[in-house]
Amino acid sequence: MGNEVQTTQDGSHTLLSEKFGVTYHSKYGAIQESIHVFIEAGLRYRVDQIRDKSQASTLSILEVGLGTGLNVYLSLLESISPSTDYNINYTSLETSPISNKIIEQLNYHEQLKQADSKLFQAIHSCEWGNFQQLAPNFELKKVKQSLESFETTDKFDLIFFDAFAPESQPELWETPIFQKMYNCLNDGGVLTTYCAKGQVKRNMKSVGFEVEGIPGPPGKREMTRALRSFLV
Repeated sequence: MGNEVQTTQDGSHTLLSEKFGVTYHSKYGAIQESIHVFIEAGLRYRVDQIRDKSQASTLSILEVGLGTGLNVYLSLLESISPSTDYNINYTSLETSPISNKIIEQLNYHEQLKQADSKLFQAIHSCEWGNFQQLAPNFELKKVKQSLESFETTDKFDLIFFDAFAPESQPELWETPIFQKMYNCLNDGGVLTTYCAKGQVKRNMKSVGFEVEGIPGPPGKREMTRALRSFLV
């Protein structure tokens, strides 16, 4: 299946999926959306939690949907910030990697100004199946596998749930999938997603998540953050 590069309202690129007929990111701004949903509401929020509780200095992330690599890229850039005092181990699942031809067209490093294009290329060119060190504080493992078939004994501090919307991939928004993700999280772990549908939040709650609707990115009133509570 082919994908078409499109420009969103903040100037950054997204892809129109030929298979699903929807875009990978918000038409109001791909970078804006990813920063809001996954970096600010997810990564930075979880880091603040860990600092408050004086927990380990390594943040373990599971991403569902590598896609264009934008969420990985933003997390990688976060890790090389002078103010960052923690390591990131990042696992990303993807069943349909995008082509090199598409990768070369994406303009994220240009839109992010000081970002290094070589780091973005490294995300897509590194081998699959094993952790690869892309920066001093950042390791990435790409897994060519669906969430349904993904099996691991690892535990994660944070899940970026960036699957296509329930209308496109309904099987990824059902209770068994949320149970699987809940089981993958450490106590206190966080899941963030752009989706705020009532049934999705009910499915999350049914497996034990504490669910909160928080303000969404531009063009979207609300998003969802779900937490696995600390054991008493």
